Amino acid sequence: MSPFKGKTGFKRILNAGGYSLDGLRAAFTGEAAFRQLVLLNVILIPLSFFLNVSRVERALLIAVCLLALIVELLNSAIEAVVDRISLDLHPLSKNAKDMGSAAQFVVLTMIAVVWALILL
Repeated sequence: MSPFKGKTGFKRILNAGGYSLDGLRAAFTGEAAFRQLVLLNVILIPLSFFLNVSRVERALLIAVCLLALIVELLNSAIEAVVDRISLDLHPLSKNAKDMGSAAQFVVLTMIAVVWALILL
């Protein structure tokens, strides 16, 4: 068991919330791709409320946008861990970073496909 897992109850929830905000702040200040996706979300999510679509379709339009932020956070975390371990070039490090990037590519493609299918 980790020595960092000492908090329980409401205190743990407050700490977790603080750590989450720290992670969002770190991603926004340190990751240009995250800031670009936030901008995309700032445009697309409000736009979804002006479209003549069902509530389920609107929820799907919003969900795929938010999924891109989640994937970018995970991709950035993978990159940070790989860089923390070593800045040396290594095939496994490259694979890990490339797979994170591929995940982001898939979710961006999903945004395009979902929005196109619903709107066209």
